[in-house]
Amino acid sequence: MTDTRRRVKVYTLNEDRQWDDRGTGHVSSGYVERLKGMSLLVRAESDGSLLLESKINPNTAYQKQQDTLIVWSEAENYDLALSFQEKAGCDEIWEKICQVQGKDPSVDITQDLVDESEEERFDDMSSPGLELPSCELSRLEEIAELVASSLPSPLRREKLALALENEGYIKKLLELFHVCEDLENIEGLHHLYEIIKGIFLLNRTALFEVMFSEECIMDVIGCLEYDPALSQPRKHREFLTKTAKFKEVIPISDPELKQKIHQTYRVQYIQDMVLPTPSVFEENMLSTLHSFIFFNKVEIVGMLQEDEKFLTDLFAQLTDEATDEEKRQELVNFLKEFCAFSQTLQPQNRDAFFKTLSNMGILPALEVILGMDDTQVRSAATDIFSYLVEYNPSMVREFVMQEAQQND
Repeated sequence: MTDTRRRVKVYTLNEDRQWDDRGTGHVSSGYVERLKGMSLLVRAESDGSLLLESKINPNTAYQKQQDTLIVWSEAENYDLALSFQEKAGCDEIWEKICQVQGKDPSVDITQDLVDESEEERFDDMSSPGLELPSCELSRLEEIAELVASSLPSPLRREKLALALENEGYIKKLLELFHVCEDLENIEGLHHLYEIIKGIFLLNRTALFEVMFSEECIMDVIGCLEYDPALSQPRKHREFLTKTAKFKEVIPISDPELKQKIHQTYRVQYIQDMVLPTPSVFEENMLSTLHSFIFFNKVEIVGMLQEDEKFLTDLFAQLTDEATDEEKRQELVNFLKEFCAFSQTLQPQNRDAFFKTLSNMGILPALEVILGMDDTQVRSAATDIFSYLVEYNPSMVREFVMQEAQQND
């Protein structure tokens, strides 16, 4: 039996700041004579070829993200990520990296990410960890100033992030948010907007995991409604709870999958609609947010692909003449969105995705739907068909030829 614990996907970041899938394999660590040091090695699952050979450099900043990801930069424009199938395997390799670098494995980053001037580095290193003001209404302005003053310095950003993590500070800030809303304390709400916006710029997965949890995410969105530059607060929460309701067209039995879909939609909404435009935010400071969404989408498509009952029910109801028009419209729209989601995947993953849909009978199903009277359903089915033609034209051609032969 293969060791799934060490099974990984290797990703590299391309020029468009998108992650490219370099293949699946098994990771190990060992001394490599040519590189003169302990290295990470990934051998391809398919043929045993070397997908990755990377020396664990003493000064490289490695980051552990979302329990199953390790991310680092090999050169100025060459970022790498290992996505582990299991948390235990990620923890093992993380401990090995920390052992080589002499770092504490309980901290999810091994180095400060950017070098600073020696003088600033010395001043910062000689000072103790950053102390946060107590989380009280009267000190919100002070907290906002502390966050703003920490952002230009990578070392201070790092210390601020650690302090926020260690003290459970984000949840305390969100409690104050409720107090400010109840009291209609607009000044306090404006400070909270600046604080939460600043925390996004710290670019830390551990903080995102708190902010994007079921318990916190709507309050985080609430804080971001109160931009001091606007005369009236935005109504993002109202839109998400009343207008953009998630319809479960086919029951999803896996609670983790359901939660992941909700979370990804909301985080995508934060990125696209709530945060200031990238010209205001430094794009590279939000790289971890982009990665968070990307890897969530990969996971969702993978989980849905593996849920055969879900897909079988979906296609059965789509083509069943007894399905009412409104329900069929919802089913087709879901399938269209599912296909749109797959656009974020790399070619290999996308091919596997469309192969799964093909095996489930997507083309015969579309043939039935395109023959129906409902114009909205036909329009959505045409969009799905165009995805199939774009990503797997040979599959479509083969199906059309088979149909033609059967009709002759």
